[in-house]
Amino acid sequence: MDKSTIFSGQPIFSQLLSLIPNYVVERVARKYDGDRYCKKFDTRHHLVTMLFAAINQCTSIREVVTGLQVAGGKKGHFKMIHDVRRSTLSDANRRRPEALFGELFHELYKLHYGYPDSRKINPRASYEKRLFIIDSTTIRLFHDILQGVGQIPSNGKRKGGLKAHVMIKASEDTPCVVALTKASANDRTFFQSISLPKGSIITFDKGYANFRQFDEWTKNGVTWVSRILEEWIVSEEKEKPVSQDQQNKGILSDKWVIIGDPKRAKAIKIKTRIIRFNDTEKNRVFEFVTNNRKFLPDKIADIYKQRWQIELLFKRIKQRYPLRYFLGDNENAIKIQVWCALIADLLVKIIKDRTKRKWAYSNISGIIKMHLMTYVNLSAFLEYPEKALVNYKPAEPYIQLKLFHYT
Repeated sequence: MDKSTIFSGQPIFSQLLSLIPNYVVERVARKYDGDRYCKKFDTRHHLVTMLFAAINQCTSIREVVTGLQVAGGKKGHFKMIHDVRRSTLSDANRRRPEALFGELFHELYKLHYGYPDSRKINPRASYEKRLFIIDSTTIRLFHDILQGVGQIPSNGKRKGGLKAHVMIKASEDTPCVVALTKASANDRTFFQSISLPKGSIITFDKGYANFRQFDEWTKNGVTWVSRILEEWIVSEEKEKPVSQDQQNKGILSDKWVIIGDPKRAKAIKIKTRIIRFNDTEKNRVFEFVTNNRKFLPDKIADIYKQRWQIELLFKRIKQRYPLRYFLGDNENAIKIQVWCALIADLLVKIIKDRTKRKWAYSNISGIIKMHLMTYVNLSAFLEYPEKALVNYKPAEPYIQLKLFHYT
């Protein structure tokens, strides 16, 4: 392969930043007035600095600042003219609204993946292409910054936390909607942030019990699948026979029931079905509830099984962008750091999806971290890593000829 197809005039970090158009950053910055009273360290500079910190897994502001200083003249490639001071970065993390970075994350997702709407959801498509998964994960912090959740431990040292509520599309394996709240916030508050088109399928655990939302989804043609609690059942309509083929797949029973709040006479009542499934791998029996009475029972079980995908996503983000050390001691700074970790994850995922050759996410993110300032065409290298340097010949060393020869 020719040398020019592998070596690039831009370091890998600049190639990643090229996925973030300037007009998107400027538009969001204007909306939140993010550059007000700002002389040098504008939103773009702030974003680049925090992405550098996320990708390199920096554990302190000093590490971020000195790391950028070592980059020297390479900073010009991503338009960082001035060196960043620790006080400047600290002030920006405290002052610039974290909602700006949150909207920037969602704008980048829409730009590269497109937010799903009724025109992009085909009701006849396979359920994997219509499936959405929601869940939350908690990032532990000090209690005096963000309020925690749960009982006080026996040692009396109660920790606070930040909760990330996330919705992903199963076929994309990347967050499409994210909301950050205190760990004490109820998971059901996330329903206010999501909107699903007709024909969608969504799965979640029983912590998201909200009969009003269930009823709304049912009326709008959205299939939902969750775990059942016994107290949800108001009455049973009938039990459908289970075929031998379904029994071989672990299906124990298929009942049509009415669910709601039995303690409230005027509460919403929803027609659903309950699938009892025997998981031979875990040696456990699960009960799933859904408003879809057309899918085969084993498909309902498969849909809920897909919920594990979002747990793997949380594991991926926490391993590659560990959020154990924060660059600020205030809520705004902490949320900015989380948003930038999510943006970094999104950029790496875009590179992975655009590469025809199959790579593990961990391999690509590891290459980027180790060679962030290397002048290599990342896309070309990922397509042909074995052939990348086959025809590359290093330049001959330059030898200065002597003008006079002495004997």
